Amino acid sequence: MSGFRVLDVVKPFTPFLPEVAAPETKIVFNQKLMWTALTLLIFLVMSQMPLYGIVSSDSSDPVMWLRMMMASNRGTLMELGITPIISSGMVFQLLAGTHSIDIDLDLKTDRELYQTAQKLLALVISFGQASVMVITGTYGPPSELGAGICVLLIVQLMIAGLIVILLDELLQKGYGLGSGISLFIATNICESIVWRAFSPTTINTGRGPEFEGAIVALVHLLLTWPNKQMALREAFYRQNLPNIMQLMSTVLVFAVVIYLQGFRVEIPVKSSRQRGMRGSYPVRLFYTSNMPIMLQSALSSNIFMISQALFSRFSDNVLVRFLGIWEYAEGSGHLRAVSGIAYYMSPPLSFSDALLQPLHTAVYFTFMLVACAMFSKTWIEVSGSAPRDVAKQLKEQGLVMAGHREESMYKELKRVIPTAAAFGGACIGALSVTSDLLGALGSGTGILMAVTIIYSYYEIAIKEGDMAGLKGMIM
Repeated sequence: MSGFRVLDVVKPFTPFLPEVAAPETKIVFNQKLMWTALTLLIFLVMSQMPLYGIVSSDSSDPVMWLRMMMASNRGTLMELGITPIISSGMVFQLLAGTHSIDIDLDLKTDRELYQTAQKLLALVISFGQASVMVITGTYGPPSELGAGICVLLIVQLMIAGLIVILLDELLQKGYGLGSGISLFIATNICESIVWRAFSPTTINTGRGPEFEGAIVALVHLLLTWPNKQMALREAFYRQNLPNIMQLMSTVLVFAVVIYLQGFRVEIPVKSSRQRGMRGSYPVRLFYTSNMPIMLQSALSSNIFMISQALFSRFSDNVLVRFLGIWEYAEGSGHLRAVSGIAYYMSPPLSFSDALLQPLHTAVYFTFMLVACAMFSKTWIEVSGSAPRDVAKQLKEQGLVMAGHREESMYKELKRVIPTAAAFGGACIGALSVTSDLLGALGSGTGILMAVTIIYSYYEIAIKEGDMAGLKGMIM
């Protein structure tokens, strides 16, 4: 390649950005488990470590219902979660997929520049989001905090963002299992669901102290209320706190997603080098896994954050109000979009809320289906899983589709893969909305991401755990 390229701009930054060296030898499965566990431990510690210098973190939270999917925890080092990494990756995948940047991923130097550029953009996004949060008074009025504390808060969030980037890189380079992003999301979501089911914390909702956890509340109500029928009704349908119906909805969604994971189209293939060698190439319903919902969450998170930041400063501006009008939700200290684009991108509060506001529900449902389908279809083009890429991989492995010439293989794959990707993405969007309306613990999006990630880890364990004893334990 000759001439100046956009990626050449990041070359001067390469020596200053820390990087995880690739392993020199193959990492055995037990060591991968150890590194994965260590990565998870660091993430959990950061999720509980409060930021130094905050006056208060009780102000409005524009991304409250997206925090689980973004592996974020309010007022801690993991305030930004994985949003900078996801946003950066999304930008560069789209740029590479649309050939807006000149890059050859077959070249080692280009791959390294590409990864450096993503890392650098993720740090820039971390700085931007941290600055917005500090300036808009998320941790207290900047005038009370002082310039020194404001700078310190931004630095803490940027360093935490860099650590998350390196932890993800550690796993992706083969030291651990899967990716850090997936691991953090699944952990955050599962932790939230388990807490809402078994939390021993008591909360006063005006009727006296009640246990937060749905299971704990059920046991407590059955033991303390003389009328057992009323106790069961309260435990199953209580408002403003997790209940048994929500827990059952969560289990139902888990079961449905696991069942749908098995839907696939088997494309028969045979070896062009060895006679009699036959197999199949599976194209799953969830061909792009949880990527569509992850990208949709990142998009919503950024729009909500920008919208509230602008509304807090320029609430009378017509364009700002078109983007989103924010008010405090009843019985909550959090702001919620009540009009504008941000409002229609946020889910209904409950099933009754969805029925009372059919336009909001219809627009949100359409947005989720279209966004997930489009992200899914775009993702196959930019991630190396498009029909042309699959045809190339099969050809390199000496495989051809049974009953088809090598030249027609691409046409057949083009008929199946984009359809599976778009339909699978739309199904994920529909499942997410349905889960939200059923009132599943956490959110529909979060549950879908958790199930798909856990299932992918299960498959990794099956693939990697080739020792007889370990395999028997997993199976």
